[in-house]
Amino acid sequence: MLEGLGRLVHRRRWAFLLLVIVLTGAAGAFGPGLFGPGVFARFKSGGFEDPRASSALADRLGRAYFGGTDPDVLVLYRSDTMKADDPRFKRAITMTTARLPRDRVEQAVTYWAPEGVRAGSLVSRDRHATLVALELRGADEPAKLKNYEAVRARLRAPGLTARFGGAVPLAKEFGEQAAADIVHAETITALPLLLLLTMLFGAFAAAVPPLLVAMFAILGGLAVLHAVTYAADVTSFAPEVVTMMGAGLAIDYSLLVVGRFREELARRPGAPREDALGATMATAGRTVVASGVTVSAALGGLLLFPQMFLRTIGLAGIATVAVAVFGATVLLPTCLALLGPRVEWGRMPWRGPGRARRDPDGGFWYRLARSVMRRPLPYFAAVLVVLGVMAVPFLGVRFVGIDARVLPEGSGARTVAETVERDFPGGAAEPIDVVVSGDLVPRGWKPGRRATVPPYLEDFRRRLGALPGVTDARFTGYSGEYGGARISITHRYDPLDARARDLVRTVRRMSLSKDGYPMHVDVGGGTATRMDLMAGLARTLPKMAIVVGLATFVLLFMFFRSIVLPLKAIAMNVLSIGASFGAIVWGFQEGHLAGVLDFTPTGGVEATSMILVLAVVFGLSMDYEVFLLSRIREEWDRTRDDRAAVASGMQRAGGVVTGAALLFLVVVGGFATAGLTVVKLIGAGMFVAVAVDAALVRSLLVPATMRFLGAANWWLPRPLAALHAHMDLRERDSTGPLDLHWEKPPGLE
Repeated sequence: MLEGLGRLVHRRRWAFLLLVIVLTGAAGAFGPGLFGPGVFARFKSGGFEDPRASSALADRLGRAYFGGTDPDVLVLYRSDTMKADDPRFKRAITMTTARLPRDRVEQAVTYWAPEGVRAGSLVSRDRHATLVALELRGADEPAKLKNYEAVRARLRAPGLTARFGGAVPLAKEFGEQAAADIVHAETITALPLLLLLTMLFGAFAAAVPPLLVAMFAILGGLAVLHAVTYAADVTSFAPEVVTMMGAGLAIDYSLLVVGRFREELARRPGAPREDALGATMATAGRTVVASGVTVSAALGGLLLFPQMFLRTIGLAGIATVAVAVFGATVLLPTCLALLGPRVEWGRMPWRGPGRARRDPDGGFWYRLARSVMRRPLPYFAAVLVVLGVMAVPFLGVRFVGIDARVLPEGSGARTVAETVERDFPGGAAEPIDVVVSGDLVPRGWKPGRRATVPPYLEDFRRRLGALPGVTDARFTGYSGEYGGARISITHRYDPLDARARDLVRTVRRMSLSKDGYPMHVDVGGGTATRMDLMAGLARTLPKMAIVVGLATFVLLFMFFRSIVLPLKAIAMNVLSIGASFGAIVWGFQEGHLAGVLDFTPTGGVEATSMILVLAVVFGLSMDYEVFLLSRIREEWDRTRDDRAAVASGMQRAGGVVTGAALLFLVVVGGFATAGLTVVKLIGAGMFVAVAVDAALVRSLLVPATMRFLGAANWWLPRPLAALHAHMDLRERDSTGPLDLHWEKPPGLE
């Protein structure tokens, strides 16, 4: 089928060129609309919580019926000469808040609260700064963002400096920084990619098509993402992941296809270029499709998680892989059909005309594979020791949540958050919100009024206030419409402290009833949300491992006609992932990369980002495994000699795998210098995983293990051989027939 596609593309290359131009133009017009006016209103901040958890329900009820305990906007006013008790300080703020339009702002809470009650937590310890908490009108995040933009200029107070923090400014700055990171990464990696491609191919003309495919993959992925924003919530991280994976995979696939096309041209001097393109698609094209399917299977595991962040990244990643595969199997063959032998134009001095026809069994990779297979045990042991040492830091991993410190130092929202934590009483405290609901909640009572508090609710509040570590428990919301009340608990523990988690567990074990009828008690707040997140990830991660593992096994079984190679490939990937996770903990949790990558360590790593790295790294590692084993399998089908197949396959694919890894390292290295710490973490984790996978796992560990296994590498029970005959996805070289009959490998009893 793919050989036929290659021949069709060659015969109709001008029609396909027109198709590609139209698709690229449409994607270019629609995809970059992500960065046009109003884009950030279409993205959703957060998305890291488990929407099915009790804490998420408490948060939704709070926002819908009681008002959020966290302000939409937190304005930090400061004066170096005046204190909050100065009448001029008070007048500047009260006049500013009084002028805010009521159709935009629901409520403004200042240090000078109604009825003369002073909110001590809203003034700094040196009394030179104060906070104003705003609740914006709007049913959702886009509406609140629109209202914030409308009133932001009016929040400037005469004689005072103003900085803006809180949920809405944080989301706005997060989205803007994500867009800036994409532009930054593309700017600093474009020229290095072109130079590296030219060095790898040894010809300028061969280096250009992969960059065109990468641009197509990025634009196409962003266009798909843009369309999804109109039908579902999409996290602000998605464009960065689309750009990173689109560029990396497209260039990797292009390297494989272009290299094979040049090889076929050299093998068929004087033959029609249609034959070369057909053979290229029958072999390298099939590898690209198989790789795309295995990477998509790994990313598909993210769809099992309830968190919006992971689900939308999984969906965006799968769409990007599909676009990259389309570019490598349609756009790239179109370019090659038009270029033909001119793909060698601009040959570099170090690449002679006869290079492509050199003896494939005398190169570096052939000699390395032979060396490893002569002494497999020392290589195997040495690599395992290195990978084990790299994975050790992961044993001390500590998971934390996302906060304003993911933004670059000096950003407005981060400055406000850090100032509040450092200079204001109880700045780091996060209340535990307890929502009590049920049909027996009285409809005529409201906290804060003189109406008598129902005895059973007051008794429950006192029980909460008497818990160890609790400093206060008060009613902070009521809804007669819903039939519920909220009690906010403040405590003296750090939100990440184990004692804060114990307090949440204690509250959740408490019950409340009236006249023998139980009432619903849901517990929320930052600590409870993180606990529910970790519990949800722990429940879903085994399901992801089973689904992705089975899908990968089946796909590799179909592609390589073996049940041993898929199991080996999965085990190798686990080793790469372990090394990557250890490097992340060492660099980000322990802070050893803070100076190099310019970020503030938080003492932990964000859990959902690690799940994302797990899925992407597993897919990429399998990508390189397919690249390498496809050539080894091709040689095995031709020679039936295990050692010769490994050595020749390494010689033919080792350079491709290493070159693809180097190119991908350039791409993810650009994102490792991003402004958002989470993006740095993802980029650095992928950088380490790809480097380890290419330098140690595929180059040394794969040939060593294949030498240990010998003929068992290709073992396939007879019943499965009959099944495989109906689902064969192996590469096939169109220059010769492929034996599809099952045969017990020599020496296997």
